[in-house]
Amino acid sequence: MTATARAFGMVGLRWLAGCRAFGSPALGLLDPPAASSSGRRALASSAAGGEGGDQGSEFYQFRDRKIPFVPELTIHKPSDEIAIPCFRVLDDAGNSVHGDSGEYEVEEPLARKMYETMVRLQTLDTLFYEAQRQGRFSFYMTCFGEEATVIGSAAGLEHADHVFAQYREHGLLLWRGQTLQEFADQCYGNHRDYNKGRQMPIHYGRKDMNVQTISSPLCTQLPQAAGAAYANKLAGYEGITVTYFGEGAASEGDFHAAMNFASTLSCPVLFFCRNNGWAISTPSDEQYTGDGIAGRGQAYGMPAIRVDGMDALAMYHATKAARQYIVENQSPVILEAMSYRTSHHSTSDDSSRYREISEMKAWKARDPVSRFQVWLEGKGWWTESEESELRAEARKEVMKVLDLAERERKRPLRDMVTDVYDEVPQHLERQYEEIKAFALKNKALFPNDTPIE
Repeated sequence: MTATARAFGMVGLRWLAGCRAFGSPALGLLDPPAASSSGRRALASSAAGGEGGDQGSEFYQFRDRKIPFVPELTIHKPSDEIAIPCFRVLDDAGNSVHGDSGEYEVEEPLARKMYETMVRLQTLDTLFYEAQRQGRFSFYMTCFGEEATVIGSAAGLEHADHVFAQYREHGLLLWRGQTLQEFADQCYGNHRDYNKGRQMPIHYGRKDMNVQTISSPLCTQLPQAAGAAYANKLAGYEGITVTYFGEGAASEGDFHAAMNFASTLSCPVLFFCRNNGWAISTPSDEQYTGDGIAGRGQAYGMPAIRVDGMDALAMYHATKAARQYIVENQSPVILEAMSYRTSHHSTSDDSSRYREISEMKAWKARDPVSRFQVWLEGKGWWTESEESELRAEARKEVMKVLDLAERERKRPLRDMVTDVYDEVPQHLERQYEEIKAFALKNKALFPNDTPIE
């Protein structure tokens, strides 16, 4: 076994092999042939062929694509196709692959905001994860290893863009202005929680930030996003729709339905795949073969782009380019961000049972936050003292909001049956009265701070 194999682990290598051109410095969407409005099929022959037009000059036309007829039988193997390259700006050490040209960089204020948000997100995840382990709330999921994917893409979008997230994109809400206190209130499900304590922790949603409430069932958000994008297109809405999902979710039937609807109806939607190498305990090489998730764009007639998801600058520029393409062409785009989930899937998971510790450590060494920090320091835009101050301040603030959220009262028990109908129907009233009677009789089974009305 080579040194590289030992460092990254065989699973990591197989995943990297699926992205054979990792590290392309050029950003470009692979655009399939344009589709005509008629969608008619035709059999034609070229007048420029031999005498009378020979058989070899005939072709099969579908939309604007001309498919030539050939006399030889050939089985086209996926290995014969060239993999979609992976765009990056920073190498693993945090240096620009473009040297001092300044290409694909950003201005200092934006760069600092991106980095500061990534640090705050990393701190939030660390302390919220620890709080859950202490039994202070029931569930949590981090985005360790994917901070650049989330914050870089969030910075490349507009506030008007509607987001259908999966469950590891809470950094987008942080970027759009959700406070640390609001994150804590939701995880505790207290009376200040916008979801009124009805959702699992980290299942956020904000109407004022155009972020749809997260749903636990896998991949349901994709067809919803395609439909929302189509509705917004008909209404002349200025923003696009974005839906995030993991490579595991792309194995669901809803993925196909959403991609097909979006493509055939020319919906202005960005399908954003976070390919972090693992679908809970299933590695990506057991999820699919072929050229990953971006490679499926060609089959759906959809432009595709693959990006180094651990490179904040690459993520920002790729998302911005994809958004611009969608707006200008009223076409969906699929973007695949190649990263690695360095954490457990959730607090209900122990990933050491299905992957090597050495593999996790090797990928943690490529921490996207540290990588971006190196670039900032190289530009002279960040110092060690600022680093220490930011991390200390973020830690202090997160610990404070956790304590405050924990002391707040819970939502009243009656919230279980409200907001489903305009007026609570009789069958729900009867059910609530039964629950209320049980709660009053067995108060020891209910939290002391839950009002029973």
